[in-house]
Amino acid sequence: NFEIFVPKIPSMKMTDLAKALAPNIPTKIIGIRPGEKLHEVMIPKDESHLALEFEDFFIIQPTISFQTPKDYTLTRLHEKGQKVALDFEYSSHTNNQWLEPDNLLKLL
Repeated sequence: NFEIFVPKIPSMKMTDLAKALAPNIPTKIIGIRPGEKLHEVMIPKDESHLALEFEDFFIIQPTISFQTPKDYTLTRLHEKGQKVALDFEYSSHTNNQWLEPDNLLKLL
């Protein structure tokens, strides 16, 4: 029904990824290039009024109405979602879960 699912996943630093892939190669910090971002925002503050939090993910409810309304606060597994605060933002730099270089290597 056009809702957006946003998984709760750990953030990582690009420098940690470089250390995990090539621990013995020196790195050179060159700064941000045009168009690059330091952080990714998955749920911006201006969409927080549409966001619901579940144990392992968020749902951003659609902004359009359907003839048959759907209750997005309840999953098929009967997990109940909660509305987030109106100033809520889910972003890589405010995430409380971070991948360390050793854990990154296990994922690669």
